[in-house]
Amino acid sequence: MTIPEAEQSLQDYRDTLRIAGVVRWAEELVKREKGAEAYLVGGAVRDRILGRPDTEDYDFVVRNVAPDALEAHLKKFGAVNYVGKLFGVYKLKLEGAEGIDALDVALPRTEHAWGTGKYTDVDTQSDPHLPLEEDLARRDFTVNALAARMAGDRSQSLVDNFGGLQDLAAKRLRTVGKPEERFTEDYSRTLRGLRFAAALGFECEPGTWAALTRTIPRLNDRDAQGERVIPAEVIAKEFLGALIASPVRAFDLYTESGGFAVLLPEVVALKGCPHPPEYHAEGDVWTHTRLALTALESAPFAAQFRESILTLTPQPLWNAEVALTVLLHDIGKPSTLMTPEKDGSDRIRFNDHDQVGAQMAGTIIDRLKLTSPEELGVDRARVHFLIRHHLLFLHGHADELRPATIEKYFFADPVRGEEFLKLCFADGAATIPAGGTDTLRDFRRMVARLNALKVKGRKTLPKPLLDGNEVMALLQLSPGKEVGEALRKLREAQLEGKVKTREEAAELLRSF
Repeated sequence: MTIPEAEQSLQDYRDTLRIAGVVRWAEELVKREKGAEAYLVGGAVRDRILGRPDTEDYDFVVRNVAPDALEAHLKKFGAVNYVGKLFGVYKLKLEGAEGIDALDVALPRTEHAWGTGKYTDVDTQSDPHLPLEEDLARRDFTVNALAARMAGDRSQSLVDNFGGLQDLAAKRLRTVGKPEERFTEDYSRTLRGLRFAAALGFECEPGTWAALTRTIPRLNDRDAQGERVIPAEVIAKEFLGALIASPVRAFDLYTESGGFAVLLPEVVALKGCPHPPEYHAEGDVWTHTRLALTALESAPFAAQFRESILTLTPQPLWNAEVALTVLLHDIGKPSTLMTPEKDGSDRIRFNDHDQVGAQMAGTIIDRLKLTSPEELGVDRARVHFLIRHHLLFLHGHADELRPATIEKYFFADPVRGEEFLKLCFADGAATIPAGGTDTLRDFRRMVARLNALKVKGRKTLPKPLLDGNEVMALLQLSPGKEVGEALRKLREAQLEGKVKTREEAAELLRSF
């Protein structure tokens, strides 16, 4: 995008935000306070220029307004959160602005890191009269150091002191200033770099990449008290953010940067772990895993999962939990590997790798606290379940499963069931047998069975005809295993279409 095109886009964005009421406070401020300036900075400006969907995460910098005056002014437009007030930062929740997160409104500031690599170990000094360029100079990457004037003078909106627009055009990620300094100020910036590269599809500028790969081993550093310099929660948010942005791009970036070697050595162990070529002509477990992640971003996957198979409602194609489960689904193979040469087995085998892998995945989730970013929705128990059972119908068993078993694995928890289907699709698509067999055949058979079990015109399975209390009354039973067995048999008969009414259900129970 050229400078005139960027200017026009930002002018249009300013008008959009004015209509939405997002910048009314800024317009009034510039009118009231002589010399006041208000800028939108960071990711919102970057994404607007790139033509990405508009964010609701707004960061503003206000110049030439005293802190007390700014605070008093903001309170006229909504609730002000004082977290970070000492650094000249306010969170403004606009009154009547439903669906818009709190705005970050800050005075210009400089930061001086202590040299520990911890993002909180920094001296911050705000100054209303600090040139905007000095505030932008403390930011991580040039594409995040862009600003746009949001009130007052409309002759020039874009502020680009560090070549961010040129880097956007080149799809290049480059630090502001010296790369080594930026990353040693805050080691977590290495992971931010990987996340941005994955999300934007950018390549790191060579000097930036070299410094990133040199710094990334420091993510495991601990302070004098034995605590992680970069908390696991921060690592989790950045890692899962990259994984959800582009699963296969994140896989490649964490491989090439050394991120997996530092944080997830279990994934590195997949490389060189052999597969039986008659079943996996695609290559080793590493290659298979990468192909499975690639499948998530494929056109066939999109065609299959734009709408939920189980509930027939629109859905995201994948989330962090699905991508993580696909990444880790075969994590147990290296430790369960058996070969004819080493173990005397008839062929390469991975006995119980699903069970071992589920346990390993739980350990990884705990170690990196991957459940901590609540907005990304990683559920430890669900990931464990999916990996533990991911072989359920991969090898031709779809037609053999009883209706009640299908209900248990898919319909009892539709969220888990849909993720199960996505995992099995990705696993099957990444499995290439030497004979060229259609490895998604069993997936399609399972989908056909799921559709057949659903009552025509409904999105879910029919409710059970009788409950436990009714079964006990009919058969004069006390609570116990016999009741559960009767309910199971009755449910099987109902799902198979053998009984359709409560009366037929009661008659069947009496025949047991």
